[in-house]
Amino acid sequence: MKKTTPLFSALFALLCFNSMAESSMKSVTVASSETPLAPIMIQGPMPIEAEYFVSLLTDVRVEHSGNATFYLGTLNGHPIVVAKTGKGLENTAAATAIGISRYQPRIIINQGTSGGHDPKLNVGDIVLGEKSVNASNFKTPKLEAGEGSRPLNWIPMDLMASEGSAGEGDSATDAEKIRFYAGDETLLKLAMSLSKEHKSGNVVKGTIGSGNFWNNEIDRIAWLHKNLGTSVEEMESASAAQIAHAYGVPFLGIRILSNNITNHGEYNPGTAEACQIFVKTVVEAYIASLPKTL
Repeated sequence: MKKTTPLFSALFALLCFNSMAESSMKSVTVASSETPLAPIMIQGPMPIEAEYFVSLLTDVRVEHSGNATFYLGTLNGHPIVVAKTGKGLENTAAATAIGISRYQPRIIINQGTSGGHDPKLNVGDIVLGEKSVNASNFKTPKLEAGEGSRPLNWIPMDLMASEGSAGEGDSATDAEKIRFYAGDETLLKLAMSLSKEHKSGNVVKGTIGSGNFWNNEIDRIAWLHKNLGTSVEEMESASAAQIAHAYGVPFLGIRILSNNITNHGEYNPGTAEACQIFVKTVVEAYIASLPKTL
């Protein structure tokens, strides 16, 4: 019989010790963390355009940054960020950039009230932003002192056309055009398929015009409707669309008509909640369409 070598004996003893240790010592295995779900971001500029949606969420916590307030919660088990952006292009652009950087949303829906530009649309109708456009980017023709102002002759100005001047030099010629931001096709198709769920008006595709103005001049509204194709005007969607595009986040504007001066449609603040109810329907359908592994 062969003699057992000292090295073999030591290894055998070590294996026996490890086996006994494994069987007698208590242990716990910690599972690997799951990748957190990317939230859906819903934007509304004013309290009446955001706080109803906040009321639909569970486990809400509030965060602030600059002029924006972010409400974090869940809807049907999916994380939601409601961003009360504040009114206007600047507030909305800042809130969108902050929201993307901080929460990394999978989609952004900018929603709220708007004024009608299309006489065929009535108070309570919803416009899905097939396109969004900054309707306040213009260059004026040269007029001398005393020649007044002729806003119906203003030229569209695309600030993203080049890094050169948008008003002078060779680059200015390239800037004399309208820049539209297309709404996400998947979101647009989904929202349109749910149009019958909106009970207080029609749901149509159209162009959302944004600018820091409140137009009460019928001729100016008609000019924008004809030349830019605007269905409605408000102060936010185009800037949110621009920032969402810059960061590669799918975007859709959803705007309800709260008034329409072109056909004497009187202002109705209750439309703000009606819009959020429809957006809830869209968001719930979107959540249901997601793969279960997400």
